[in-house]
Amino acid sequence: MTARQAEVVRNTKETKIRAVVNLDGTGQGDLRTGMPFLDHMLDQIVRHGLIDITLVCDGDLHIDDHHSAEDCGITLGQAFAKALGDKIGVRRYGHAYVPLDEALSRVVIDLSGRPGLEMHCEFVRSHIGKFDVDLFYEFFQGFVNHALVTLHLDNLRGRNAHHQAETLFKAFGRALRMAMEFDPRMAGQMPSTKGCL
Repeated sequence: MTARQAEVVRNTKETKIRAVVNLDGTGQGDLRTGMPFLDHMLDQIVRHGLIDITLVCDGDLHIDDHHSAEDCGITLGQAFAKALGDKIGVRRYGHAYVPLDEALSRVVIDLSGRPGLEMHCEFVRSHIGKFDVDLFYEFFQGFVNHALVTLHLDNLRGRNAHHQAETLFKAFGRALRMAMEFDPRMAGQMPSTKGCL
């Protein structure tokens, strides 16, 4: 595939997943994880990050959503890492604040090459529809571990769990977009004193 695009297929006894990403896309998504609310959240990354994402998962949902949510994060993270390549010329850091009515979230990301997740969100209820909100952490942990990024997710306020989740994913998409953008002043340069990320 061309630069800044990647495809990853990951098959286990629990899930079969195909992820395709175009980091310089126009915000087109084909999201079929088998978990409708997660698809809705992933669509926020697509739209607000202007990233084209195909993510198709056939998982053991008859047992639980856990394997599928985590493995979708893993596979998507692998695809992002592959598409980002050596990261020469990118901004590296990104951040965003996003409100939705009463809810407000902040996301900060570093394409550091080091996995780290700090997620602070006290959801006001345990489920949004049929989706267990604990699985958002599993999704992001899977992503972080395989995209090799440092990610801080903070829901600062909210009284509606749907709004809390949506602000987190919208802010994640916008922060990711900022971090992955090419900085014209960094052309041909690695955004690290180490010389690599």
